[in-house]
Amino acid sequence: MATVLQVNSQNFVDTPTISRLTQRALRYLSTGFSVHLRGPAGTGKTTLAIHLANLLERPILLVFGDDEYKSSDLIGNQGGYSRKKVVDNFIHTVVKVEDEFRQSWVDARLTTACREGFTLVYDEFNRSRPEVNNVLLSVLEEKLLVLPPVAQQQEYIRAHPEFRVIFTSNPEEYCGVHEAQDALMDRLVTIDIPEPDELTQQEILVQKAGVTRAEGSVIVHLVKRFRERTQADKSSGLRASLIIGKVCHTQNITVAPTNADFRDICADVLLSRSKLPQSESISILGELFQELTSVKKLATKRR
Repeated sequence: MATVLQVNSQNFVDTPTISRLTQRALRYLSTGFSVHLRGPAGTGKTTLAIHLANLLERPILLVFGDDEYKSSDLIGNQGGYSRKKVVDNFIHTVVKVEDEFRQSWVDARLTTACREGFTLVYDEFNRSRPEVNNVLLSVLEEKLLVLPPVAQQQEYIRAHPEFRVIFTSNPEEYCGVHEAQDALMDRLVTIDIPEPDELTQQEILVQKAGVTRAEGSVIVHLVKRFRERTQADKSSGLRASLIIGKVCHTQNITVAPTNADFRDICADVLLSRSKLPQSESISILGELFQELTSVKKLATKRR
């Protein structure tokens, strides 16, 4: 039996940009279509997908794409056998024994969601092989899920009217992913999730990492400029900013470019994300610290 995910959107960080993305996606979901959130790692696709699913006010099932998946991992399979034994000893000299074995079918998450009208969040769906995801074609188009012959003599089930699927994928990743088949993509409404704007990232740091808005502004600005200058712009800088912010807040480290501990944390988190040689990356990070120090000094003089 699939475990239903319990979610709470109270801690979801909502800014004008995120709110607009949410409204766009809800238009299609409420009309009856499934959506596909596409964007680089760290842009909050999974968080947004679960938030959208929560707004639909239906139970949620979560599936992570996997290259080892078979169709049965989405639909279901035989879960074993049930045995029934009857001993008839009505006449003491005659013993009648009936022994019967029956196969037991167990629904997987896709089948459960179809039957019950749950929302299925299929995270990084293109990590699963296209032939596995083919089972979704008839569900999204004809609203019918075709079952294998062993599924208790039932050929198909009709999808519940409230059934929806929210897909996520990372177009920048090339290792361990498969190109999605056109037939599936044609049945989805794809919304590209960009790098969160600086206001959104600052607000996320305030609420998730516990830093002040001034500290969040320094961290987000530093990470963004470092990624731009080191050509590390294929993924989001939000995760790096969150790590820096959480460590500084938890360890009571002052967020300032002149603080040696803060500089060490930034170096540990950011240098490994650079596409340039380490010596060049270290030099760029040092320049950014100097620029931030100069800006802070100028702001202090103006006061």
